[in-house]
Amino acid sequence: MYGAPTWGWRGWFAIHTWVAAKHTGESSYTVYELIGWRKYSGLPIVRIEKDVPDRYWFGERPRLLSQHRGAGVDELINAVDKAARSYPWAQRYNAFPGPNSNTFTAWIARQVPQLRLSLPFTAIGSGYHD
Repeated sequence: MYGAPTWGWRGWFAIHTWVAAKHTGESSYTVYELIGWRKYSGLPIVRIEKDVPDRYWFGERPRLLSQHRGAGVDELINAVDKAARSYPWAQRYNAFPGPNSNTFTAWIARQVPQLRLSLPFTAIGSGYHD
């Protein structure tokens, strides 16, 4: 799981979070994230695509928030994928109070408690509940 300061002035106090995963034997990572402005282009706001896991977010260096490797990781990744695809607010985005990118990552963490992910205070929207 990664987090990087959000775009523009919001980055002074908020981060954007995402999950990157690679099954054993795979050559590339799948990145799971929610990007609100994709809806303006008619794209799904939940983005699940092959990508670089630790790429910069609009010029901001990402920080590793949590990682898992070794035995059992493939089952963990399968649970993450299932949680991401069942995200209940896949058609909604609101920067504050949510649902937003951090709501998405927090949803995955709640559905897959084995991740033991504790998002930082700057993950605004991570506590959103409908």
